[in-house]
Amino acid sequence: MKIETIAVHAGNHTDATSKAVVQPIIMATTFERDADGGFSSGYQYSRAANPNRDALEKVLAQLENGADAAAFSSGNAAGMSVFQSLTPGTHIIAPDDMYHGLRNQLKQLFAGILEFEFIDVNDDEILRAHIKPNTELLWIETPSNPLLKITDIKKAVAIAKEHHIKVVCDNTFATPVCQQPLLLGADLVMHSSTKYFGGHSDLMGGALITAEKDEWWEKIRNVQTMGGAVPSPMDCYYLVRSIKTLPYRVRGHVHNARLLAAFLESHPSVEEVMYPGLVSHPQSDIVKDQMLLPGAMMSFTLKGGEDEAKKVINALKIFTQATSLGGVESLIEHRASVEGPDTKTPFNLLRVSVGLEHIDDLIADLEQALS
Repeated sequence: MKIETIAVHAGNHTDATSKAVVQPIIMATTFERDADGGFSSGYQYSRAANPNRDALEKVLAQLENGADAAAFSSGNAAGMSVFQSLTPGTHIIAPDDMYHGLRNQLKQLFAGILEFEFIDVNDDEILRAHIKPNTELLWIETPSNPLLKITDIKKAVAIAKEHHIKVVCDNTFATPVCQQPLLLGADLVMHSSTKYFGGHSDLMGGALITAEKDEWWEKIRNVQTMGGAVPSPMDCYYLVRSIKTLPYRVRGHVHNARLLAAFLESHPSVEEVMYPGLVSHPQSDIVKDQMLLPGAMMSFTLKGGEDEAKKVINALKIFTQATSLGGVESLIEHRASVEGPDTKTPFNLLRVSVGLEHIDDLIADLEQALS
């Protein structure tokens, strides 16, 4: 099936009793045993499994061409479950501009338990030089947050496989509509489903999708069940509902982003636009090779420095100054002030999540703010 059909049908089951064409929300935390004490329904306790979570995990796996998926209560919970599945002393290689939430998670929660280094994973020589005998995981994030760097997934996978290292790709910025890392060789894909999967800035969730149901995946599944950081049936229901429109929403986001990036690139007050859909992007050749669409996230820097960036962001009327991304509304933020004192982000940079408003209104809003 094509991705549009998967999005509509893979997460839905007609209710056997009422014949409702939309699967109902099953809020029960526990399920009745059979006379012999068994569970013929397949459900025992909602932390372990729930009909709505099963439906969500089914559609997530199919969207990413995976063998299985696991849903979590947040993107950070999904990432943490990967780290928790590793043997103490394992060495992890991660990008030097890794999403700050997961970077801080490693530094603050796993220091002394796991080894980790943040490097330029796009430099083959640097990557090879940092591989150790105990390196078991390469974490990549492409496009990256917020610098929109692109990692060549096939090349990174090839280097990792030489050393039997697993590769996890954070695909949150791209979504499976724009990029499918498992088909490029990655072992695991991570999403903050709060973002484009939810698409309306009103729920939280995270997801992991695996290429194979191997021993490592069973460890991650065990962390999900034992740790219990699972989404509620209500959140699963709304995620499945939102995913039905995901392919069309993302294409609308991308349409607006292409036009907005072109406008910003031509504006005299703008120093640089970081957007994978621009020919000027330094890795545009990799974008063409591995991305189906360039996504709808971008960052731009202003010639007037940090003060000018903050003046612009406070002069906007349609763009909302807020963290997060992937919702129908356009969001913008001064990223360095969000990330804290060890940020690698330029202080004159603004990150934009391009929404689904009319592009003329978005351009007009930025034009008046930049003026």
